[in-house]
Amino acid sequence: MSYIRVIFVIMTLLSSSSVGAQVSAILGEWKTVDDKTGEIRSSVRIYQDSTDSLYYGKIEKMYKYADAVCEKCEGENKNKPILGLIIIAGMKVDGKSLKGGTVLDPENGKKYYASISIDEKSGKLVLRGSLDKRGLFGRNQYWIRN
Repeated sequence: MSYIRVIFVIMTLLSSSSVGAQVSAILGEWKTVDDKTGEIRSSVRIYQDSTDSLYYGKIEKMYKYADAVCEKCEGENKNKPILGLIIIAGMKVDGKSLKGGTVLDPENGKKYYASISIDEKSGKLVLRGSLDKRGLFGRNQYWIRN
């Protein structure tokens, strides 16, 4: 009986460490790529906040228009510089991805439900922004490691 428990504990630890490794691959700096032109637009740092254990993404560098502000944003982000703006907020670990938070599009000022994962074949980050929590009505962006 105890032998089976030991095997169960080992299997649980192995599966949770592989999930943790997948999520840790999401953390760090990523270059955002314009869907239409393929140009690199900015660098975003994805990190876990120590106060609430949620995951966030902050624009660390702008490759063009470094002085741009979020004109179409609402609330506290209205006319705030895009450089330094937190565009990914409130994400939680869900299997091998981050979900449950939002992504802000500084171009149109709108927030979308978000999920983030790593494409295992290309190594690119897949950010899905959607109108619904399930992610059915939305689109993907592919970011490259900085």
